[in-house]
Amino acid sequence: MKGPQEGSGDRESRPSPIDVHVGTRIRLRRTLLGMSQERLGEALGLTFQQVQKYERGVNRVGASRLFDLSRVLDVPISFFFDDMPDTLAANYNVQPQQRRVAGFAEGQDGFGDDSLNRRETLELVRAYYRITDPSLRKRVFELIKSMGPQDT
Repeated sequence: MKGPQEGSGDRESRPSPIDVHVGTRIRLRRTLLGMSQERLGEALGLTFQQVQKYERGVNRVGASRLFDLSRVLDVPISFFFDDMPDTLAANYNVQPQQRRVAGFAEGQDGFGDDSLNRRETLELVRAYYRITDPSLRKRVFELIKSMGPQDT
């Protein structure tokens, strides 16, 4: 099924919303891993400028490149399509179960769509994973959970 922009003639002037979403997910995962655009480019045999274009959605990511990205970034291919905004999903007839947040068992917990892209969130996740003692990391996790609203 064609998306709303395919064949409209303005593809060159405006990136597809799907390409922008995939690019945002690439940037999110790369940043969570503390990986530079240059390092990701080297792992894929690309320049950092090409990685920038993918992340902005200016260049569409082909199937084989998406496969390579999933391998290098250590995520399933579905990760790049997860957490799709309702309006975008509706335009492409994507069902709710097809746009879950991969790797987050409890969903978004009321956070806005942009919370996973904030620098503060990325720094917190990086700091959390720098804790090398698993039991200490689990205690920090439980402490943070206890500080938020309690699930009913």
